[in-house]
Amino acid sequence: MERRKIVAGNWKMNMTPAKAVELIATLRPLVESSDVDVVFCVPAIDIVPALTATRGTNIEIGAQNMYFEESGAYTGEISPEMLEGAGVKYVILGHSERREYFHETDEELNKKVKKAFEHGLTPILCCGETLQQREMGITLDWIKLQIKSDLAGVPSSDVANMVIAYEPIWAIGTGKTATTEQAQEVCKAIRDCIADIYNDSTAQSVRIQYGGSVNAGNASQLFAQPDIDGGLVGGASLKPEFGKIVNCK
Repeated sequence: MERRKIVAGNWKMNMTPAKAVELIATLRPLVESSDVDVVFCVPAIDIVPALTATRGTNIEIGAQNMYFEESGAYTGEISPEMLEGAGVKYVILGHSERREYFHETDEELNKKVKKAFEHGLTPILCCGETLQQREMGITLDWIKLQIKSDLAGVPSSDVANMVIAYEPIWAIGTGKTATTEQAQEVCKAIRDCIADIYNDSTAQSVRIQYGGSVNAGNASQLFAQPDIDGGLVGGASLKPEFGKIVNCK
């Protein structure tokens, strides 16, 4: 099955609204002619100006997080209804920084995944292992536990349309990248896990990204792997280099 590639930039906590618009003006001509799905996942305060700056282009805007309640007394949180109303199409859920620094649990993420689909948002669900877990030889077991926990009760029709991002924690922002073989091994294990939970059709439909120090030098080799359908790009998404990643062959 031919899956359309998707390359998403995770801007993390960078770019004021004005700088976001400037960056989009720089990146737009570099990615507009691409034949892959392009997503900028921007800080909450940048969402509205980013949507305006990308109107009429092939670029979709994503959020970096959301809460699992519709509304209420949750100071500082953003609801899925707000994202939907603004015109956001994607939302990153379960990034390792959210899990580590803000203590997000798989139970919470399961609620977020379900709520995202209720509002027509496509989750980019992140999973990944620490260096200690990899050295202990439990990478695949750990990843499968995350996937099974985060997707508990999520119907196959939704899973088929979501994105899963494998990001080894030890490779995020460190300059270290999983070898092509390591990345493909885990992404295949994720696809096999989806097949075990659901069926082969769902497994072949879900798009799986690799993330973790993706750059213009390694993107082509990574994206050429049979179970890697693009990338979740961190630091390089804030530079013109992102255009080369999007258009790599």
